[in-house]
Amino acid sequence: MNIEVLLVIAFGGALITYLLGKISKRARNVSAVAISLALVVIIAFLYNASSNITFYTGFLKNLSLVLRINTLSWFFAITISVVGALSIIFSLSYIKGKERTDFYYLMMMLVNASMIGIVLAGDFVTFYIFWEIMSWSAFLLISYNRGTAMAAGMKYIIMSVIGSMAMLIGILSLYANYGTLNISEISTFMASASSGYILFILITFGIGFGVKSAIVPLHAWLPDAHSQAPSPFSAVLSGVLIKMGIYGFILILYVIVGLKNFLGLSSNGFSFHYILCILGVITIVIPSFIAILQNDAKRLLAWSSIGQIGYIILAIAFGTSLGFAGGTFHILNHAIFKALLFLTVGAVEYRTGTRDLNSLGGLIKKMPITFLLALIGAFGLIGVPLTNGFVSKWLIYKTLILEGHPFLAFFALLGTWAAILYTYKLIHNIFLGELQEKHNNIEKTPFSMQLPMIVLALAIILFGILPGIPLKIINSIGVSFGLESLNINIWGIASDTGALNTINIFMAVLIIGLIVWLIFKAGRKSVKVTQDNNYAAGTYIPKGKYNYSVNFYNPLQRMISPFLKDFIDDFYMWISRGIKKMSISIRRIYTGDIGNYVMYIVLFLALLIFIQIKWNLW
Repeated sequence: MNIEVLLVIAFGGALITYLLGKISKRARNVSAVAISLALVVIIAFLYNASSNITFYTGFLKNLSLVLRINTLSWFFAITISVVGALSIIFSLSYIKGKERTDFYYLMMMLVNASMIGIVLAGDFVTFYIFWEIMSWSAFLLISYNRGTAMAAGMKYIIMSVIGSMAMLIGILSLYANYGTLNISEISTFMASASSGYILFILITFGIGFGVKSAIVPLHAWLPDAHSQAPSPFSAVLSGVLIKMGIYGFILILYVIVGLKNFLGLSSNGFSFHYILCILGVITIVIPSFIAILQNDAKRLLAWSSIGQIGYIILAIAFGTSLGFAGGTFHILNHAIFKALLFLTVGAVEYRTGTRDLNSLGGLIKKMPITFLLALIGAFGLIGVPLTNGFVSKWLIYKTLILEGHPFLAFFALLGTWAAILYTYKLIHNIFLGELQEKHNNIEKTPFSMQLPMIVLALAIILFGILPGIPLKIINSIGVSFGLESLNINIWGIASDTGALNTINIFMAVLIIGLIVWLIFKAGRKSVKVTQDNNYAAGTYIPKGKYNYSVNFYNPLQRMISPFLKDFIDDFYMWISRGIKKMSISIRRIYTGDIGNYVMYIVLFLALLIFIQIKWNLW
């Protein structure tokens, strides 16, 4: 199918769904799901397609609007469409009964359509148009619940506009220098560009992509946005929207600038790619430990998303086959397990009306399937063997060790230790411990919510046992960038420095599990006792007090919280307060008195005369 038709279906489908909502809610829901699934099917059939289509010319000299599809754009497009479709299905129950639901579906589908447009763009005009549609649609979804959500939306859009303006400067510079904005043509010209100009392009585009991917110190918008946005959109926001910044980094580093220029860019002994690695490590460690301190489940996952983006930046910044494979695979993996975790939190919030970790507990009894799915998502995030996160993190750690960076490897591992702590807090506080009395009568998660979560959980296990399926696609992308091909099979990767074979891991886990089961089978049968008939650390537990979720990690929090304040966000807020005060002062100039305005003009003319006199004397 022509990729122009794909975008017509994506954008036209959003409008049709909105209009149908004015007639029938059922028709609107059917349309939203059908179009979202149709996009998945169409993009799936475009696998291995390669085309470059000019669909509009003549609006400016030497500028044409171009769409193209290759393995890289297909990889991102299929990820976007799948996560987007599952979030739409989840929304059927989640958003039911709320106000402005037609508007909600319109914005959700516009965000998904614009992200597909971004990865299919073959020139920077098309890229920028879709980028702005995505940004403003996301702003409207973040602000959907109004109230405090408006402040979160404003923070997001202000930072997005700053990033977009920086990127626009880079785009205009490319056009001024080369007379074209076609990505393929620019990549040819940039091969002979000076190192200073390459650095300028990397910085301008890097600010725009860094804001969208929430790299420290450009991350301040993300925690507020996640905590205020509807949960299905949080799954899209964390799963794929922030990956548009990562797509931009891959595009600028590996396609526009080129691998050779990127790795060779250095000044005074500082290599640009190593500086990017340092930023990646900072983005891993600090947000991961801040996540431990959160009591809002979505805010915890938001800080976690920032930390996981750090792994991706760290890996792709090395510019090696193994690093690129690990980082790109982690893009897919993070989209899957983080979307799953946000949806499980959304399901809990839907049934209980809260996501405060100090107000929950014991929900495993009422929502057992949701608990199991959340546990699989947590295992994927941590990187437990036989989950997809294990494979991508194994590739990243191996890259760091083989490239001779043990300190970077240590800090990356430190981020995983933090992930164990905050995911344990998330699972325990929501599902374990004593069930709150107010939650005694809650029902199980609706099937329309369970289905997307089950699909994502199965994907975590599938790509953990058979990682060769996505890795073969990722390897072909790396080869197209000039990287060495990896020896990939369905079970993993083989190399001279050691092989990853998930079937061996699977068999080992199966045998160990069987032995443990036999031991328990041979022992005494368990006896069900009352809640107060047990001990914790040798201490008798009074009835009704078995719930450790309140002030979880309180001793750890007292030790580390003074060092884990978000000083960057505080700095941005200080700047915003200063700008506000300055604006109020400037507004006082406009008194409405014509005499004052005449005086301003006279003073301005006097200043010009004074400058002219001084200039002549010099």
